[in-house]
Amino acid sequence: MPNSFLFPKKIVIASRESLLAMWQAKFIQKCLSELYPQTEISILGMTTRGDQILDQSLSKIGGKGLFIKELEQALEDDRADIAVHSMKDMPMNVPEGFKLAAITEREDPRDAFVSNHYASLDVLPVGSIVGTSSLRRESQLRAHFPQLQVQPLRGNVQTRLRKLDEDQYAAIILAAAGLKRLELSNRITALLNPEQSLPAVGQGALGIECRADRMDLVQLMQPLHHQATAYCVEAERSMSRVLGGSCQVPLGAFAEIDNDKLRLRGFVAQPDGKRIVSGALEGKPETGIAMGQQLAQKLIKQGADEILAALVPAAEGWK
Repeated sequence: MPNSFLFPKKIVIASRESLLAMWQAKFIQKCLSELYPQTEISILGMTTRGDQILDQSLSKIGGKGLFIKELEQALEDDRADIAVHSMKDMPMNVPEGFKLAAITEREDPRDAFVSNHYASLDVLPVGSIVGTSSLRRESQLRAHFPQLQVQPLRGNVQTRLRKLDEDQYAAIILAAAGLKRLELSNRITALLNPEQSLPAVGQGALGIECRADRMDLVQLMQPLHHQATAYCVEAERSMSRVLGGSCQVPLGAFAEIDNDKLRLRGFVAQPDGKRIVSGALEGKPETGIAMGQQLAQKLIKQGADEILAALVPAAEGWK
């Protein structure tokens, strides 16, 4: 930081009140407190509409943006300075007046298979009920394991695990990152590789959002920004943005960097998994946004546009 930079006396972090969201906010609070001991870092806990409506799937009530809007309102009203989000919950277009100040280093991006009685998806008996909140996961499960029943699963991580423990499901699929952050790694029965379940856009990474006019906060957040993760997440979001990606679209995108090459994989599917179009591209990490756009066009040429057009909530998003 330049010597002339004035550190704020206080930074307020807006966060959902679920255990996982609060873990994420407290993690950022701890990082910032270590970086800026002269600044008081506090958390404003909030209950969002997405947390309140638990009897319907996200795809039917407006998508993951329901977890974000109240936090952005707190930023707009000056009740909070920054908001901490799971990047997989962030809408593909950050609303006007707001800015992603930083993307943190990614935790394990994979999906986790969780079961009390079975070691893997492959050994689940015919007709077993698998729970997931995600159309992305559902479409891949139905494609690879048509003999299984896939049923909706809402609620926070603890609620989902409780429903599994009550034998409402033979197995459930959760993000590995959330389980690891909550010190629940012991509940992970198996990790699903990207070939089995391509992760969600941004899965495992955290985003720090602020108002677009708060460049002082953008500067303060830079030590928490992880450029390699940002290249990957921006590539994934770029692909999804072209395709109108949201909870209403069974879509996955996953980028990883190896030997200074970014490999981006993506797919679009029908919810029943009967039709999936997929593809991959490789290039320099700094070209990730352009690669995402190119991969989206590649999928559209394979028929992604037909799949999207059949999904009424998504049709306006990609056109």
